[in-house]
Parts: sequence; structure tokens; C-alpha cells
Amino acid sequence: MMPHSRIASFSPSFSFPNVRLVSLSLLLVMSVLAGCATKPGLPDDPVLATGPGSVAGQHVPKGPLRTITPGQIGSHSIASTEPPKELWDRIRRGFAMPDLQNELVTDREQWYASRPDYIQRMTERSSKYLFHIVEELERRQMPTELALLPFIESAFNPQAVSSAKAAGMWQFMPATGKYFELKQNVFRDDRRDVLASTRAALDYLQKLYGMFGDWHLALAAYNWGEGSVGRAIAKNQKAGLGTSYEELNMPAETRLYVPKLQAVKNIVAHPEAFSAELPLIENHPYFQQVQISRDIDVALAARLADVQIEDFKALNPSARRPVILAAGTPQILLPWDNALVFQRNFAAYSQGQYASWTAWTAPSTMNATEAARHTGMNESELRSMNNIPPRMLIKAGSTLLVPRTALMANDVSSQVADNAQVSLAPEIVTRRTTVKARKGESVTSIASRYGVAAASVAGWNNVSVNSSFKKGHQIVLHLPFSARSAGSARPARSAVRSVHQPASSGRTAIKAEKRSASKTIVKSKKR
Repeated sequence: MMPHSRIASFSPSFSFPNVRLVSLSLLLVMSVLAGCATKPGLPDDPVLATGPGSVAGQHVPKGPLRTITPGQIGSHSIASTEPPKELWDRIRRGFAMPDLQNELVTDREQWYASRPDYIQRMTERSSKYLFHIVEELERRQMPTELALLPFIESAFNPQAVSSAKAAGMWQFMPATGKYFELKQNVFRDDRRDVLASTRAALDYLQKLYGMFGDWHLALAAYNWGEGSVGRAIAKNQKAGLGTSYEELNMPAETRLYVPKLQAVKNIVAHPEAFSAELPLIENHPYFQQVQISRDIDVALAARLADVQIEDFKALNPSARRPVILAAGTPQILLPWDNALVFQRNFAAYSQGQYASWTAWTAPSTMNATEAARHTGMNESELRSMNNIPPRMLIKAGSTLLVPRTALMANDVSSQVADNAQVSLAPEIVTRRTTVKARKGESVTSIASRYGVAAASVAGWNNVSVNSSFKKGHQIVLHLPFSARSAGSARPARSAVRSVHQPASSGRTAIKAEKRSASKTIVKSKKR
């Protein structure tokens, strides 16, 4: 009898092929278990990676184990497995930039240490933003000293504006802000935005470090400009001099820039050495993002979140108007415990519209009086709300903030929310005058002689554009009051140019005058 028939006689329900399958399955399970016993993690696992002389990523000494005496126990450092309880400790652990030691650092240390009230105001103000900045730095594996940079730039004031028009806690110039995609328009300035400006600043610092390979030089370039630092390095190289931060020739402000940061770093690292008291900043988020789906007044958003208006503006400093447009700013920042409060109150709100303001785009160039009539506003209120000075025209396409009405009840579009601008032009003050037609004079020739539009000449004299005048006919004109007297070849160049600056030539200015003559505001008296 063959072997497989003997097996079949003991267990009629199994056949020989089934037993072979079971055996193979058992062998496969045993091999997997053996593999798990010898390799606790994947080869590329940063936590569980193993290799010769290691267990679960930890080094194991070769040879027999040796007894450790009680005196040796304290000689080996043990890495802490607990996260820091306060943010200052977390920042200290992430310090990775080389220290700068010179007299300027000492001078700045003494300056800060002698102003404890200033340090207290700065550090308390920073408590809203530091956790987010540290999180971003660690995510990018950047030195945490950079979290202290806003102390130097703006004293952690997101509303700070320098004399050179740099704005926000990271002090971006307008052009640099645009390069790093920070929107700047009528309704918001992302150079002040906590999240957007931090993202842009770290992008810029990473870019500069990639250019110079040195954090001190990168910081100098952040303050002075990458081109300036590059030229200073090239100049030293040509002269056979060193190219480190301390060896370059630079402005006094940039020379003090890194020493200031080093001084603040030293105070944060050892506050007791400078008799400084740092406020407790817990190692957890201060704020969280909350989505908004409708345009909403700043005051109402703060009320629905149950926070003071000053605290709301401190977390949402990019808003330049009393309304937040959802299409341009789809989320707001709120203190951690107030986010849920806002969401519940927002959903339950039943007292009418969320926003009492909206955007209106001027269909043509007009003065403030006309714009106020179009929007139903008082002229002085319209000027005040939109920063329109006297004797200025609102150019076509400008976006103004106006009260929300039944005729303008929709939320503002993303196109307007992202690109709204106000363009103004000096109002042309004119006076009525008459001139005598020369022989063969026409509407076109008069318009050319005085640098105005033919259509305007025709309208002022109730004739067609193709009309001609008899010699000596009195022709009515409305000219800038500083133009030369009637009979001159053309208005004074200085008068035209003052309205249309900058003009590359008198001819260019006159062409501009022709284009805008139909929109000229006629004044009966000289102002």
C-alpha cells in the first residue's frame, strides 16, 4: 500500500495535498516569527533601526557585562524622555547657532538687563506667538534662536511699522513681502499676519542660509539685504580678507544686529545671571485656527468668541478694516479655549447679518462727493473710512469700504478680497476762460493748441467735434488755473505735469491730459 493511502485510512476527510499545504503554512508562520524576533523594526525606521552592537536603536557594548559601582552611576548622562513643561526650556534645548562673543554683545546685555520693564513687556507680548514659531522652527530643523528674532525686529509687536515702511512682527518691506506672497491690499496686510509672516520669514531665512552657509551672515542679510552682504563678501575676498560676520564692513545697525540677538539669547539661557524674570509660557498652543464662512465685523467676531477686542486684534493683526472678508481670510486665530465658544455662537447667531461693511468698486473716475452719492454715505465719513484726502479723485476700479445695504448684501468675492486697491489722482482745478478763434480754427485745432480733448471743447461750446469756428468767435474753455493766458500755444508744462506726475516730457503730460479731460472736474472759482 502506498504511503498516501495509509494516511488516508487514518483520516478519511483529509487528502495528502492538504497535509502538504498545512505543513507549508506552518513553516511560513515560523519563519515570520523568527524574523520578528531578530528584527524589531524596519531597516529605515529612525526609532527601531538596529545594527551591529545595538538593540532597538541603542548601543550595546561588546564583550562580557561589567559591574558598575555606585560611584559610577552619576557619571553617565541620561537623556530626558519628558517634554519640557515650559516653552523657554524648549527654546534653550533647540539652541544650535554658534555663540558670538565680543564687546557689542556685552553692551547689549547690559542695555537689556538695565530695562527689566521693557523685557517684561516684550516677553509677555511674545507669549501669544512663541509656541507657533518654535513649532515651525523645529519642523524645519532650524535653530530655535530664530524664535527670538522678533524681539529684535519689533519687540513682538505685529502692528509695528518702521520709518522705512517695514511692517509686522518680522518687519517685511512691501516689495519683499510681495516676493514671499504676503498680500497687501485695502482689507488686509499679510506682513502683519501671525501665520503668513512667520512662514515667509522662515522661508527667507532658510533661503539666506542656503546662500551664505552661515547663520550670522544670513541674519546680516535679513537686516541689510542679501545683495549688500554678497558685495561685502566679494570686496573682502578681493582684498584677501576674511569673510565672517565680524570681518565684513557693514552699517552700524547691521553690526549691532547679531549682537542684539546674542544678548537676548544669553538672557533667555541664563536669566538669573542678568536678574531677569521671564514670564511662564507653557509648552502648549496659545491659539488655534477657526474657519469662517461669511464676511464678519471684527467687533462681532470678538464678541462671539468672548474675547476682548484688543486680544482679538493681537491674534488677527492683518485686518486693516473693521470687517474680515471670508474670501480673503478664510480663518481667524482665537485663544485655544475660545475657539469652540466662537463656533457655537456663530452657528446660533440670529441677529441679522454678520458684516455691516462691504466693498464697492468705483465704475469711473470721480470725486468723493460723487462716490458718497453712489454709496449712500456722508462724504466726510467716506473720506475718513477710506483715507481720501481733499482735492483727490478716486480713480476707476478703486475699491472703497462702504456700509452694507440691501442692494449690496452679498459677501465680497475673492477677486476683490485679494486684490482691492485704492488709486487716487490729484483733482484738476480749472477755470472758465474764453479765447478768440483764429482764421480757419476748428474744434480739433483748438483742442490741440490748448492740450485738451476735442470732445471737451465741443461740449463746452455746444457744437459737434467736427465743427469749425469763424475768425473772432468766442470759444469757451476750461483750463487749469496755472495755464498760460488765452492765446498761448499750450498750457504751462509745469501745470500739466503737476497733475500727471511723473511725466517724462511735456508731450507725454499733454497726452495724459487729453485722455483725462473728459473726466475733469469743472470748478467755477480758483481754489
